[in-house]
Amino acid sequence: MLKSGCTYGTGVLSIVILIIGVALVLSQVFQNALYSRVKEEIVLKNGTDAFVAWKNPPPPVYMQFYFFNVTNPTEVMNGERPAVFEIGPYTYREFRPMEQVSFSENGTRVSAVNPKTYVFEPSMSVGPESDLIRTVNIPAVTAMEMFKHSRGMSIVISALLKSTNEALFMTHTVGELLWGYEDPFLKAIHVIHPEIDVNFGLFYKMNATDDGEYVFLTGEQNYKDFARVVEWRGESSLKWWSTDECNMINGTNAASFHPIITRSLLTLFFCAFLCFGHRSIYAQYEKDVSVLGIPAYRFVPPSEVFANLTLNPANAGFCVPAGNCLASGLLNVSVCKQGAPIIMSSPHFYQADEKFVNDVFGMKPKKEYHETVLDINPLTGILLRAAKRLQVNVYIEKIPVFSQTGNVQTLVFPVMYLNESVTIDEESAKKVRAVVTKGDVVVNIPFILIGLGILIGIVFTVLMCCQRGPESTASERQPLLSSS
Repeated sequence: MLKSGCTYGTGVLSIVILIIGVALVLSQVFQNALYSRVKEEIVLKNGTDAFVAWKNPPPPVYMQFYFFNVTNPTEVMNGERPAVFEIGPYTYREFRPMEQVSFSENGTRVSAVNPKTYVFEPSMSVGPESDLIRTVNIPAVTAMEMFKHSRGMSIVISALLKSTNEALFMTHTVGELLWGYEDPFLKAIHVIHPEIDVNFGLFYKMNATDDGEYVFLTGEQNYKDFARVVEWRGESSLKWWSTDECNMINGTNAASFHPIITRSLLTLFFCAFLCFGHRSIYAQYEKDVSVLGIPAYRFVPPSEVFANLTLNPANAGFCVPAGNCLASGLLNVSVCKQGAPIIMSSPHFYQADEKFVNDVFGMKPKKEYHETVLDINPLTGILLRAAKRLQVNVYIEKIPVFSQTGNVQTLVFPVMYLNESVTIDEESAKKVRAVVTKGDVVVNIPFILIGLGILIGIVFTVLMCCQRGPESTASERQPLLSSS
């Protein structure tokens, strides 16, 4: 009887453990407990790992620049199709600490400036900064576009261009094109308009400088607000787009994201300093990936982000001036670039109208090389790997009052593109792997109980089989006494 009681007790224990395991799975007790702990830890406040990583990100960030060298300038001036040859990368290590950090509103907000410093990495580049690049003369094109409808000023600008021997194309070193040089034409205009800087560079005054103060939410009140930008340069919205929706500041600065991310989430981030466009962008889930053994969700901006008004009416506000809409894949940023006819796109016009790819020989858009990607760990929200890619183009056209434009076709002319990339360092990866592993163990405790219940159930079945005696033979079932 004792043996039988133990056997049935084993069966009861198996059922109880199974019930508890299933109940825990359905109620998600352990998952909710894990998420609550993560929400408490991923907050911008002194003493948390999240704050330390936000203030001074440990993974190395690299900025790569690729230039499009014009190989047939004479033919372009005669109206032929431009041919360009990509040269790059020219790689810089990017340092981007948060400085002047100050908490406010009971720790629910934190303000900071984010200066970025770029240090050239010769070993990761195709050549020195002294390499020469032939490209569009952006200062000259800007002046011609700005004053083409002003007869008096167009005469003055044309005379200055001739006196300084300026043409539609110019040749400068990589370092000059990026960080600035004294331009003879701008120096001549400066005499008439002292407010115009005599120097020009695509990233002039953008090395070892910040782009203004940001105000972030800390995530103290709501974990989804972790590192979300709510103000930039003292404003809660932008001013240069034509609708309130497009002027909204949404999401983080793309360096941090809130924890507990789902595949259905639209990841929002605000681009200001290097994205030129000064606008909010969203990315959507594409697929699961792994970075140094850590699971991640890959998010990419869909084609709708830069789609034209017909395909995405929400982009109407990015038509500047209002109603002046470009084709899909392009963003006119002249309104925030002092009137320079700068147009942004993805590298090699990836996801843009095929027309722009065909207009310039040498454009070869490829998803794996030219797409912006964000690989985010779904539990912690930590950015494991990212590549933000953007191309700088210039609008050029024949302007009769300026002989420097010759018979050039109307074009969106590619100048260069950048790839700002980061991959989590091994030391940080170890910490994230430890958190993810512990999280997996906690979440799987109910399933471990279910497995244990099944195992005990198997033991119970075996015990029951062992208690059953062997079946009797036919002769053994015969009666001991038989009547004759």
